[in-house]
Amino acid sequence: MDYDVIVVGGGPGGYTAAIRLAELGKKVAIVEEDSLGGTCLNRGCIPTKVYAHASELINGIKAADDFGIVAQYTVDTDKMRKKKERVVKRLVGGVGYLMKAHNIDVINGKASFIDKNTIQVDKRYTANNFIIATGSKTFIPPIPGVENSGVITSDKALELENVPEKIVIIGAGIIGLEFANIYNALGSRVTVIEMLPELLPMIDRDIVEIMLKSLRSKRIDLHLNSKVERIEAGPKVVYAENGNTNSIECDTVLVAVGRVANINGVERLNLETDRKGIRVDSHMRTSLDNIYAVGDVTGGIQLAHVAAYQGIVAAHNIAGEEREADYSVVPSCLYTEPEVAWVGLNEGQAREKYGEVRIGTFPYSALGRAMTMGENDGLVKIIAEAKYNQVVGMEIIGRDATEIIHEGALAIKEEFTAEEIADTIHAHPTLSEGIKEAAEDVLGMPINKG
Repeated sequence: MDYDVIVVGGGPGGYTAAIRLAELGKKVAIVEEDSLGGTCLNRGCIPTKVYAHASELINGIKAADDFGIVAQYTVDTDKMRKKKERVVKRLVGGVGYLMKAHNIDVINGKASFIDKNTIQVDKRYTANNFIIATGSKTFIPPIPGVENSGVITSDKALELENVPEKIVIIGAGIIGLEFANIYNALGSRVTVIEMLPELLPMIDRDIVEIMLKSLRSKRIDLHLNSKVERIEAGPKVVYAENGNTNSIECDTVLVAVGRVANINGVERLNLETDRKGIRVDSHMRTSLDNIYAVGDVTGGIQLAHVAAYQGIVAAHNIAGEEREADYSVVPSCLYTEPEVAWVGLNEGQAREKYGEVRIGTFPYSALGRAMTMGENDGLVKIIAEAKYNQVVGMEIIGRDATEIIHEGALAIKEEFTAEEIADTIHAHPTLSEGIKEAAEDVLGMPINKG
């Protein structure tokens, strides 16, 4: 065989697996048809966060008057886009450097499987084992007129050639809300249309209510329980809401209803699949014992950090170790303003599993550090089972929620109790001490909460 392992796909799941395999002494190659880093680095997590930070700066300038600072600004979309491109280029280059540093061969091109030990790229390559990490692609729903001019996906939105005066975003999931926040800050009038009757159904309503308040304050027009019927030239979006047919004209329509597994090139293997993607077991092994799959192509949790985790699990199993993937502690993040982050069980899931639970909350409006930053809209929520006060879930909305959620992830993974968090000294003044305050509230003994 040419290699011990060939990884097909250079995204977070693929390149992470390749590096770990090299560290474990395997001869490895990685195949990538576009740029190393995959969707996350090139068309997803990283470029959107550049724009999200730009939005944060704009909103900070708008709020500066509250601190006695009078400021004005102009938006240069060309310069902003070039900043995004520089960040992406540097990170992609960093992945390339890591490939060289670990003696991993990078094969450029699209891979197609010939059999379970052979792929065709520019020529045929063989390996004892393969990891399929081909990711996902933007899902385009079968809406009449979706091919009309003025309709874009998140890939096109990241080019940011101009700022539309009016934009309609179809989908109020993570992608849709992040772009709603970005375009709103850049000056667009934003309308979001969502088929589901509730916003962010995976998290609790007390957190969602703060998000809804924020959307209303920004004058982002949100239509829940609404279905887009067609997109007419203009463009004009025609949608049904509460039994009525409505329409809205705009400059741009952004379709942001999710992504689907990219399984092109593996057809000859006849791997077991379901409607979401390639089926894998807890070792990340497919229905063929020498072929593994990780990341979005498996149709599971579509997060870059999950893909990277799965890549490490697959690598160790290929190396002869027994490792199983555990998804009980997966932090999720929403990079809007305010940010939202959650990990573990929500309140409803916890009640279903444990029966009696204890809830502790602490608002940002009572948090000294948040007030000094002018960040009063936020909430830390801890969910604990009632027998031992073991922390089983945490949700945060507010400034830097995506940073401080990891205390919750560690607490759940290591089975910390609310007492253990409450007894841990947290620096003051910080946003993180809101977690300590919420833990004290779980115990019914809050200090700074009335």
